[in-house]
Amino acid sequence: MLSQFSREGEHPTLADLDFKFPKDVYPVGRLDSDSEGLLLLTNDNFLKTKLLEPRNRHVRTYYVQVEGEMTEEACASLSNGVTISINGKSYHTLPAAAHLIEEPFLPERNPPIRFRKNIPVSWVSISLHEGKNRQVRRMTAAVGFPTLRLVRWSVGKISLADQKGNSANPGDVWEVSAKDAQRFYL
Repeated sequence: MLSQFSREGEHPTLADLDFKFPKDVYPVGRLDSDSEGLLLLTNDNFLKTKLLEPRNRHVRTYYVQVEGEMTEEACASLSNGVTISINGKSYHTLPAAAHLIEEPFLPERNPPIRFRKNIPVSWVSISLHEGKNRQVRRMTAAVGFPTLRLVRWSVGKISLADQKGNSANPGDVWEVSAKDAQRFYL
């Protein structure tokens, strides 16, 4: 699903969700069609500006399934920042928080990731304060572990864990109160 309301080719969009969004709601951040997870939508212009303005550097955490057995050394490299290519130019990422995690409980991905019986996979949590195009995928590739599955787990202090025991499935929509949304402002 594309993280936009306007139609683009045959891909489903936010307009296809079974939820009546107000006309002035806007997605905050984007997920490419190969990524999944938390996407915030808001009509609060202050919050939107706060989260979209790069100088505000809010934290985004991703759970990433990578090909191979991720090492502590690779996590340390990710944490210190790695050099990736953005639009053909070298870019050294800002320090991030990266550490190995157990496989999270997530719904099956559709379409499923590629599976190779003889190649192990591992999971890493990566928390960033910046958001370059396909940055997480480029970072894991730079340390030798290509991304297989990428799930945005949290934006600021709001996360998929906020479902409070409810299973979060693709396309689920839940409203966050204005009070909870204010956690971004602090």
